[in-house]
Amino acid sequence: MHFIEVENLNKSFAVRKKREKGHFTREKTIIHALQDVSFTVDEGELLGYIGPNGAGKSTSVKILSGILTPDSGKASVGGLTPWLDRKNHVQRIGVVFGQRMQLWWDVPIVDSYQLLKDIYKVSKANYEKRLEELVDALDLESLLHTPLRLMSLGQRMRAELCGSLLHSPRLLFLDEPTIGLDAVSKLKLREFLQKENREKGTTILLTTHDMEDIAALCSRVMVLGHGKKLFDGQLPDLLSRYDTLRTIRVRYNAPPDFSALPESCTLQKEGDNYIITYAPAKLPTAEIIARLQQAGRMQEMTAQSQNIDHLIARMYREMDL
Repeated sequence: MHFIEVENLNKSFAVRKKREKGHFTREKTIIHALQDVSFTVDEGELLGYIGPNGAGKSTSVKILSGILTPDSGKASVGGLTPWLDRKNHVQRIGVVFGQRMQLWWDVPIVDSYQLLKDIYKVSKANYEKRLEELVDALDLESLLHTPLRLMSLGQRMRAELCGSLLHSPRLLFLDEPTIGLDAVSKLKLREFLQKENREKGTTILLTTHDMEDIAALCSRVMVLGHGKKLFDGQLPDLLSRYDTLRTIRVRYNAPPDFSALPESCTLQKEGDNYIITYAPAKLPTAEIIARLQQAGRMQEMTAQSQNIDHLIARMYREMDL
């Protein structure tokens, strides 16, 4: 039995249009947020959940966390139906929704943690042990007596994670956890999530637009678009479908002669560098390097794949998302 089982999940919302001049009523449009979505997740998995805005990611997370009830279909998390067994279900999950905070704004975070301890009925011994682990891992020792409102965004996110994990949930929902964070804070947060998943076996469902988060944390990804599941598999398999271009940046000692380059390549000049983009399927890398060597005496050359965000953007375009 899988830890999360979703079968033919459907959810629609009625949205009223802006009232037109001269009309007393507003027209209503039905938005199909989820359409027959099915998938499974094993315990201890770290799943990347991606798609453009309006794809249905947040709706499905809210259903799986018990906040929303679907129109039809089934969902089970650890043997419980989230929206029917909400009280028992929320005792076993943790949720971090981007910049929407669960900790109290004007009180020291340690006071919020004490309250969460009582809400989740965590024993004093387990609470103290878990708090010590999380404070150490998330570097919160100097912030325990600081109100949330006085913290930076990165500090608040670490504090929120600590609060979500105090009761040792089996499942952690993360919705845009690194939004607005600087590079150092992002790296620290990723390292912590990897450790929590590896050492505690916490199942993590990560929804984000930051593909660097996905690449760093998730081997399996699921793509949603227009409320439908479009892909579910390994990240390398997804990227292999769209990672069709390579870029070479080269600098010459003298003006080069690119007459040997085929028309299928694109050539740009950026300062002293020339940037050549090509498709390895049409022109092998070894051949294009040989032609670039013929163009003149090289001073420096680097080759790289496309940025992962560009790959995902192309995927969305080709899937008409």
